Amino acid sequence: MQAIDSIQIEGKLSTLSISEPADLFESWLGNRSIASIGTNAGAPEIPFQGWRHFKEAFPPELIARAVRESDIRVATCLDPFGGSGTSALACQFLGIRPTTIEVNPYLSDLIEAKLSTYHLPALRGAFNRLIARVDDMEVSADLNAFKRNAPATFVEPGVDSKFIYKRAILKRLLQFRSAIDLVRDERLRRLFKVLLGSVAIPVSNVTVSGKGRRYRGGWRDRLTKTQDVDRLFSELVQGAEADLKLFGSRPVRDYSLLRGDARLLTAKSEPIDLVVFSPPYPNSADYTDVYNVELWTLGYLNSRASNAELRARTLSSHVQLQRVYAAPPNGSKLLTAVLAKLQEQRNELWHRDIPAMIGAYFADMRTILHSIYGRLSARGKVFMVVGESRYADVKIPTAPILSALSADLGFQVLSQEPFRSMRVAPQQGGRPGLAETLIVLRKPRT
Repeated sequence: MQAIDSIQIEGKLSTLSISEPADLFESWLGNRSIASIGTNAGAPEIPFQGWRHFKEAFPPELIARAVRESDIRVATCLDPFGGSGTSALACQFLGIRPTTIEVNPYLSDLIEAKLSTYHLPALRGAFNRLIARVDDMEVSADLNAFKRNAPATFVEPGVDSKFIYKRAILKRLLQFRSAIDLVRDERLRRLFKVLLGSVAIPVSNVTVSGKGRRYRGGWRDRLTKTQDVDRLFSELVQGAEADLKLFGSRPVRDYSLLRGDARLLTAKSEPIDLVVFSPPYPNSADYTDVYNVELWTLGYLNSRASNAELRARTLSSHVQLQRVYAAPPNGSKLLTAVLAKLQEQRNELWHRDIPAMIGAYFADMRTILHSIYGRLSARGKVFMVVGESRYADVKIPTAPILSALSADLGFQVLSQEPFRSMRVAPQQGGRPGLAETLIVLRKPRT
């Protein structure tokens, strides 16, 4: 690996001279045009968004639309499900102080790495020192502890000869992790750590999507070398420095990041003028599992107990964890009818807890919406992107149920805007038929 001496940024943006937040926001996005709020196509090319690709993220343009359509001046904005940090970062560009909540510690660090301010010469120097020491990091004990505590599928020989990492690749990742731990500046240490997380999947034998993890085609014959870890990490650091050189100075550099369960922390948010978010859908996707490779590789998880603890703090949107489900809320006759249909079809469901999970999901969402109502300014708006699901041919009409629960809490439901049709599960035919919908709410004047 070579040390970074400087970053050359070509093109007109290298001499940015922009004074208005809206102009800076447009420059950040490259003046792109999107077909709808349901697409985040081209996101990896947007500065900061390529640090870790998120297929499920909504586009920054949604935050700009929400600000534009607000009935009041927006000084503060909340996203209770921070994810990749799109809402918070867009707010900084738009001159708005963001508050974001995220339960996943890897994603929380990714968000904070994007929102933080850096001294670029210090970044460059810290990286050069890091790569100078990485070869000398002794990680035999760490490697043995990882093999002992992590799922057996992580490192060769794995289970039934299937494994995520070659032993040499995992050792190299752990060497980088140990070298990063020696970086003194907390912000730089966090930045390098999340960028190392973006190396974890490309050098592994698996690919990961919102639907889970699967082995690559021909993975047994795939030639992955330790030099690939070095090269990818160096490229990511250089790319991050380039992004920061262009857009490190934003109209608002302040932010509030709450790490933990949105069901508990939303009520602890500062007063807010706008809320923009997309919660996990009630589709039984366990997002802890989606980021499982990064969570273990980076050391956020180190035991089965820590994995179970993190899952317990997530929304009741899946049945992969045995838990006590909250009772379904009142306020939606449609929800009552849907739960009755699920009970009728219980013998056809692939998991017996699905009816309880669906009821608890809407109980969790009502809790969060109630907390939002208490923190939101009068005439402040909520922009909420939600998705349907289907079990045993029983559709879960998420948008109308959440709209009814919101109205019961006192919100005015301004609109329900379907913008995309998702496919149902392959076992149900894989055909389009599940709507993604933007719900817009407003808190009335008190």
